[in-house]
Amino acid sequence: MAPTLAEPFSDSSALIDFVINQGNGVKGLSEIGLKALPKQYIQPLEERMCMTNILAQESIPIIDMSKWEDPQVAKSICDAASKWGFFQIVNHAVPVEVLENVKDATYRFFGLPAELKNKYSKEHSTSNNVRFGTSFTPQAEKALEWKDYLSLFYVSEEEASALWPPVCREQVLDYMKKSEVVIKQLLQVLMKGLNVDDVDETKKSLLMGSMRTNLNYYPICPNPELTVGVGRHSDVSTLTILLQDEIGGLFVRGNQGDDWIHVPPIKGSLVINVGDALQILSNGRYRSVEHRVVANGSKNRISVPIFVNPRPGDMIGPLPELVASGEKPIYKQVLYSDYVKHFFRKAHDGKKTVEFAEL
Repeated sequence: MAPTLAEPFSDSSALIDFVINQGNGVKGLSEIGLKALPKQYIQPLEERMCMTNILAQESIPIIDMSKWEDPQVAKSICDAASKWGFFQIVNHAVPVEVLENVKDATYRFFGLPAELKNKYSKEHSTSNNVRFGTSFTPQAEKALEWKDYLSLFYVSEEEASALWPPVCREQVLDYMKKSEVVIKQLLQVLMKGLNVDDVDETKKSLLMGSMRTNLNYYPICPNPELTVGVGRHSDVSTLTILLQDEIGGLFVRGNQGDDWIHVPPIKGSLVINVGDALQILSNGRYRSVEHRVVANGSKNRISVPIFVNPRPGDMIGPLPELVASGEKPIYKQVLYSDYVKHFFRKAHDGKKTVEFAEL
């Protein structure tokens, strides 16, 4: 039962029931035509996006991957990973129709009735590897984020066929499979930049032993300036491969401290960012950088990130080759699953997660 528009969810338990327990998500809130943002979504002033802090003339690097083995292209990838932590790639190996198909599939999933999506919620999903949810960690957050998501952790084709939602299963699998070529190219170049030339199977599984794809939905928001789509954070991945639609709204922290740079949508491009795992493995040479997503008052937005990760049971720390060459390690060895649990236990808090691994 939707509440009245005049007094939207003054009672938190009614909001939680509508958004989380019934599976309506913020998409459901958006579609009942609220005139004002429920107070549970109002972020503290310091977490709201201040438009005066945006560097309009700045842009993250855009790299043409058609000649990825060219030393100049390789250098620009390594430079982007160390200076910016973010870059966009064009002319990569993932066909445009694969990207379009997974965007369509994302709209299809979020277009399902709430009771069907809710089958995949934490309370009802048959597996931890398939999760429909909203915000980030609602139980740990003082203010909620204006986003719904479906998170799909890849174990095998068989498990995906059995457990993933049929409306998006094939398209997500295809997107993951086709992206693997680019992921391997990028990791090969980034390892070479650290003078790690031999990427054997052990190293490959440490860098990309597990993958998760999220389908993110950011519906139209009343009072978007009072909330966030996603709060300030860095990813816990090795690399994140992000497909965004044409709406825009992703901002990356600039090198000047409190400045933010918009990542403009480029048709057919993918946004690549370094995650905390690669910052730790590279002993700080590659940087995982804070980013955030603003809410939008006039358009629905979707994005589809692939998180390329170590396996949960892997120990991560500075690569032995770096330490052997005389570099002083700035991170300790940590169990990757412990690191990830630490990230998900708390609300988004910028770059604080990486302190978990500092010496």
